[in-house]
Amino acid sequence: MLPQRSLLLLRGTVLLRRTSRSFSSPSETIRTQYSNVDQREVENLSKQSTEWWDPQGPIRGLHAMNALRVPLVRDGLITTGAVEKTLIQKPNVLANLSILEVGCGGGILTEALAKLDPKVVGIDPSEKLIDVAIQHAKGDTSLNPERIQYHVETIEQHAAKNAEQYDAVVASEVLEHVNDKVAFIEQCLGALKPGGSIFITTINKTTPSWLGAIVGAEQVFKLVPEGTHDWDKFISPIDLQRILSSYNCNTILVHGMFYQFWSNQWCWTKNTDINYALHAVKMKEQ
Repeated sequence: MLPQRSLLLLRGTVLLRRTSRSFSSPSETIRTQYSNVDQREVENLSKQSTEWWDPQGPIRGLHAMNALRVPLVRDGLITTGAVEKTLIQKPNVLANLSILEVGCGGGILTEALAKLDPKVVGIDPSEKLIDVAIQHAKGDTSLNPERIQYHVETIEQHAAKNAEQYDAVVASEVLEHVNDKVAFIEQCLGALKPGGSIFITTINKTTPSWLGAIVGAEQVFKLVPEGTHDWDKFISPIDLQRILSSYNCNTILVHGMFYQFWSNQWCWTKNTDINYALHAVKMKEQ
C-alpha cells in the first residue's frame, strides 16, 4: 500500500487518450515527486527517441537482447504453469495472460511480447519514448491494437490503480537506472498477482561490470552514449534476491548474459559478473 501522501498525489494525475491504445500522461510535478524517477536518467534516455527503433543505431544491443528476453518470459511462464497446456506449442502461447513492462522505453520488448498474444501494458515516465512506442505500434499491422497499451506513468502511479492485476511484471534494463530499488521492486510486486512472475534483467555491481558496461561500452567502443550508466546504481544478484525474498518471492532462475558486441548478439552464460537475468515468483499467502 502507498502512503496517504502518495495516494493524494496520484489523484492529481492528468489522463489523456490517444488512439485505441490507451495513453496517459501525468503532470511533471507528480512525476518528479517519486525518488525512483531520476529526471536526469529520463532526459538522457529520451534524447535517443529518434533512433530508438533503428536496429543498427545506438541502442542496437537492446534490439538484439530480445533474442534472450522474449524466451526468458515465455519459457518462464510455461515453467510456472501460467500458460495453458493447449497453447504451449502455439504462436499465441501467452494468450489469456496479462503482462506489465515497467520502463518500456520506446516499446522494443513490449511489441515483441505482444506478438505472443498476451495483453501487454508498457509504462515509462518519458513522454517522448511513449510517443515513439505508440507511433511505431500503429505502423505494425501484425500487432493487435486491443492487446497493447502504453501509459506515461511511474510504477508507483500504475500499481496504485492496478493492484495484483498482472500475471507477469517485466523490468528489463531498468533497475540500473533506479534510485530506490527496494521501493521500486515493492511497487512492481504490488501490481503482480500472487503466483505471478517477475522478470528482471540488469547489471551486476562488480569491477568487471564497471570495465565492461561503462569503460568498454560507453568510453571505448561507444556502444551506448556516455553517461547511460552509473556504477553506483548497479546491483548484485544476491542483493536483488534478498530484496525479493523479503517480499515473499522465490527466485527460481538466475542466468548470466554476455553481449558479443562485434556481432551484436547476446548469449546465455553461467557468468553473472556483468549482465544477468532473474526470474522470481510471488508466493501465494498460505
